[in-house]
Amino acid sequence: MDSTLHRAGSATHLKIVLVSLVAAAVVVAVGINARTSGTDTAASAIGPAVVKAGQPPAFAGKEGATVR
Repeated sequence: MDSTLHRAGSATHLKIVLVSLVAAAVVVAVGINARTSGTDTAASAIGPAVVKAGQPPAFAGKEGATVR
């Protein structure tokens, strides 16, 4: 058995390709069949949430956070 991929035979390359394709198919199948616990939320039953901006703050900063 050869330990390098460059000198490996065509059968070894075929096995590697087949194993990777099967693994990819399993990952895709699990991803498609994954379910979330609840798809209906309270916000979707009521409607879209509207957020309005309030008044801007008078100042923004940290008081008392002096680094020495």
